[in-house]
Amino acid sequence: MKSTIYDYIVIGSGIAGLSAALRLSKFGKTVMISKNSLKSGSTHYAQGGIAVALDKSDAPSLHYQDTLEAGAGLCDSEVVKVLVEEGLERVKELIDIGAEFDKKGSQFDFGQEGAHHRRRILHAKDETGKEIERALGTRLLKEPNITFLQNTMVVNLCIKNEKAVGCVVLKGSKYERLSAKATIIATGGCGQVFSHSTNPSGTTGDGIALAYDAGCLIQDMEFIQFHPTTLYTGDKKPISIFLISEAVRGEGAVLRNIKGNRFMKNYHDLRELAPRDIVSRAIVKECIKSGSNHVYLDLTQISGDLSVKFPNIYRRCLIAKIDLTKDFVPVSPAAHFLMGGIKVNEWGKSSIEGLYSTGESACLGIHGANRLASNSLLDGLVFGYRCGDYVRKNENDLNENWDVGMVFNGVNSEKLAEFQVLKYQIKEMMWKCGGIVRNQQLMQEGLDFLKSKEDCLNTEYSHIIYYELKNIFCVSKLILDFGLKRRESRGGHFREDFPETDNLNWKIHQSTGKKMTPFLN
Repeated sequence: MKSTIYDYIVIGSGIAGLSAALRLSKFGKTVMISKNSLKSGSTHYAQGGIAVALDKSDAPSLHYQDTLEAGAGLCDSEVVKVLVEEGLERVKELIDIGAEFDKKGSQFDFGQEGAHHRRRILHAKDETGKEIERALGTRLLKEPNITFLQNTMVVNLCIKNEKAVGCVVLKGSKYERLSAKATIIATGGCGQVFSHSTNPSGTTGDGIALAYDAGCLIQDMEFIQFHPTTLYTGDKKPISIFLISEAVRGEGAVLRNIKGNRFMKNYHDLRELAPRDIVSRAIVKECIKSGSNHVYLDLTQISGDLSVKFPNIYRRCLIAKIDLTKDFVPVSPAAHFLMGGIKVNEWGKSSIEGLYSTGESACLGIHGANRLASNSLLDGLVFGYRCGDYVRKNENDLNENWDVGMVFNGVNSEKLAEFQVLKYQIKEMMWKCGGIVRNQQLMQEGLDFLKSKEDCLNTEYSHIIYYELKNIFCVSKLILDFGLKRRESRGGHFREDFPETDNLNWKIHQSTGKKMTPFLN
C-alpha cells in the first residue's frame, strides 16, 4: 500500500475545509481530500447567503440574540458570541480576497430570512455558496503547500496511542495510507440518510461515522433541521431535492395551502419568517388537513425581475414548467442540516488527540436545537479558520510508523446491487421513522430494522458504495438512538408523544461514544 506523509490532512472541500486549509497551507504541507469533485459539497449549492452584522443598523449583539432564540435554549452562548463577533473580520477578509456580494449602488444589498430581526444576509443572487467557494478556492490554489485529492474516500481514521496519526483512503480500487500531525474532518452533514433531502448525493455522514468508529464523542444527533420549502416533484424522486431559498420569503413570498389560502398566521407571529422547524411542521399539518403532499409558495407579489433576483431558482422552476411570475410553486419539507455531530471545543478539538472537526460535521453548540438561517456559511468560515489556526500552532508531532490493520475484499455487481437496495431501504425508513414528526413506536421500529440488517456489514468491501452504506447505517442509528432518549420536543426534534419542551429535565446536550460510556448527559 502506498504511503504519503503530510503535515495536515483536511477531509472535505466545503467552506469549513477551505477555510481551515487556507490557514494551514501557509505553514505546512496540506492535503485536502474530497470524496467526489472539489465542488460537490453543500457549500456549492448554498443559495440564500451568509449572515453577518455589517449593516449600520445592525450589531453583533442583535445577531447573537437571534441565534440564541432560534436555537431553542440549547446554544452555547460563548461560541455564538465568537461566531457573530469574529464573523465580521472573516467576512471582510472574504471580500478582500475577491468574494462579490450583491449591492444597491455602493452599499451591500442585505437580505432578510426567517427568525432574523434585521436585514443582515449578504448574498450573490441565489448562488452565494458557489461565489464564496470560488473566492476561497481561487486563493487556496495560489498556495504552494496544498495538494488536492478528488474522487477519494477516507475509509478509516488511524489512531495510535490514543492519538490520530492519519487515515486510509480509497481511490478507485486502490488504497493509500496518509500520515499527518493532525486530521481535520470537514465532511458536512448527513442529509442523505433521508429519502427527502436538499443535500448533494455525497452527504452521507461519512466524517461523523468515521469519528464515532474511532471512539470520538458524538453530540446532539437528534436535531435535524428540515427545510420547509423544496420543490415538490411528485412521484419523481431525485437524489437531491431542489431547495427554494428562504430568501424568497424574506423578499415577500408567502405560503398557501392546497386551497390557495395563507396559513402561517395560524402558527407563528412571524408567519413565513418563523424558525424553520415551525414552518416545516406547519406545512406537514396543512398537508394532513387537506390530504395533499405539498403546499404552495407564492412569489407573484415580489417586486422586481425574479429572473434577475433569483436566477438559479427561476431557471430550475422553468425546467419544471413553473413560471415564478404567475404560477404558485409546489413545495414540501426535506432534510437539510444537522445541528449535532462530532463533539468539539471552540477550536474544533475532538475527544481524540490530533483529531479535529469543523463545519456541519462538528457540534460546538452554536446552533443549539435549530440553526438560524444563513448561519451555516458563517460557522464554516469562522470556525474553519479558528480550527486551522489552532492546529498549526499546537500540533507538531508526526507518527508515520503505524499499520493499517484492515482486511479488504473485492465486490461483485450482485453484492453492489444488494448494497444499493439496502441503502434505499434505510433512507425510506429514516424519512418515516426519524423525520419531521417522531414518536417512540416509529423510532424503535427504525432501530429494529437496522438491527435486522447488521450482518450485511460484517465484511469489509473495497467499494465506495459499501462505505457509504456503512456510514449511513451508523449515522441513522445515532439519530434514532438520540431521538428515542430525548423525551421532549425541541427545535428540530419533535415527538408527538412528548409534544412539549421540558426545560426542567431536558435543557441539556446528549453525547455518546462507541468506546466510551453511552449517553452522557
